[in-house]
Amino acid sequence: MSLKSIGDMYNISGKEFESQYKNFLSGFRKWKQLAHAEKYILFPENMGTHLSIDEVNLSNGELYTIVTNKQAKGRKGAIVAMIYGTKASEIAPILLKLDRKLRVKVKETTLDMANSMDLIVTMVFPYVIKVTDRFHVQQVISNAVQEIRIDIRKKIIKEENDRIKWHRRHKIRFRPFTYLNGDTKKQLLARSRHLLFKTSSKWTDTQKKRAEILFREYPKLKKAYELSMMFRSVYEYNYTKHDAKKDLDKWYKKVNEKNIDSFMSASETIRLHEATILNYFNNRSTNASAESFNAKLKGFRTLVRGVRDKKFHLFRIAKLYA
Repeated sequence: MSLKSIGDMYNISGKEFESQYKNFLSGFRKWKQLAHAEKYILFPENMGTHLSIDEVNLSNGELYTIVTNKQAKGRKGAIVAMIYGTKASEIAPILLKLDRKLRVKVKETTLDMANSMDLIVTMVFPYVIKVTDRFHVQQVISNAVQEIRIDIRKKIIKEENDRIKWHRRHKIRFRPFTYLNGDTKKQLLARSRHLLFKTSSKWTDTQKKRAEILFREYPKLKKAYELSMMFRSVYEYNYTKHDAKKDLDKWYKKVNEKNIDSFMSASETIRLHEATILNYFNNRSTNASAESFNAKLKGFRTLVRGVRDKKFHLFRIAKLYA
């Protein structure tokens, strides 16, 4: 509940109550990190052995790099650091302010596939094992499938537009081709987006019928979907790095056989991050706690109706989660 809403409940000026809370009741003016809060806030007491590092949009596209302690599970004591920006050259020097005795105790950090995040972790935590987050890895593969679907749909739209123009020139009513499930070609490709993310066992009856038509009409999409599910099985059916590596090598081979451009690029990306991807199978660690925490920050921003005073907003985040 916002401060203004609380003020309104008790028939006092919400704006005045908000001002009184900020300047006198909250302790904001005496906050030790107030001078540098807009640039960074640090909480060394929240350091742990297993961390997550991610970026979050605080407001208006302004990105902060946030380091959280997994053990806190997104609750109080979660925030280790929030630093303005994402450049390694700007973030690392601030994290190096943390006592080295704390930094050398960090055993594992989960992160996305951004090179800047990898460099930050390497510079700051000397003995850490880096784990590339499973969600971000699978997103690369899902994007490869969707890229094919979107390219096909663009061609279909162009073809249909040309046919509409021809019919208009000849003053003939245009009727688009419709499949037995009621989809036109454009609709088939648009409505197939979600089913391509899921395993076939989770398809609804409607999605099964749509997939049958989709894969019959566009065999390339079927091959892409099969490659994405094969990659997904690497995560779902392996519990050691050794076994996962064997299945990953089989997937690389299958990608080369299919020779689909979007998957050749995705395969190269996976190869470049393979070592940290395989580290997932040590403890099956993910960045889920960081993503969940980011969602909480977005929810809090919505609750207080946006960020008007960035320092005060960060102060309240610190009170809640640090």
